[in-house]
Amino acid sequence: MKLISLGLAVVVIVLDHITKAAVLDTFANRVPFIEVTSFFNLVLAHNRGVSFGMFSDGSALNVIVLSLLATAIVALLLAWLWRAKSRLVVYGIGLVVGGAIGNVIDRVIRGAVVDFLDVHLGDWHWPAFNVADSAICIGVAFLVLDGLRGKRDALN
Repeated sequence: MKLISLGLAVVVIVLDHITKAAVLDTFANRVPFIEVTSFFNLVLAHNRGVSFGMFSDGSALNVIVLSLLATAIVALLLAWLWRAKSRLVVYGIGLVVGGAIGNVIDRVIRGAVVDFLDVHLGDWHWPAFNVADSAICIGVAFLVLDGLRGKRDALN
């Protein structure tokens, strides 16, 4: 099960960077956005902070601090993975670790995380996000669901 979790993390990292490269290539022509549906656009945003753009003052220190923090969280999650007995925990950790590493790679290479998924209702836009962010959210939901389940049977 541990290898499945690590494999899931690798899949997330690869998908995250394939989609980010495609978006960067698409938006290199200075297109402001691509309307996909009446509530969903593709955009190009560079997030120098954390979730929802918090702490995005553009400081070079952000890259170092946020990358070190994410790396420490990944280390703690991997330690938890080694003791995990629940499939939800194993899958959740794989998704969160993959998403965190995907965004750390972006911070180190580009100085910011590339976000491109824009969900909106009229003129109200949810902050743009990416595949790594989606994986983190789904992974955290798995971990919360596992915590709410109560009794745990080995690997179910």
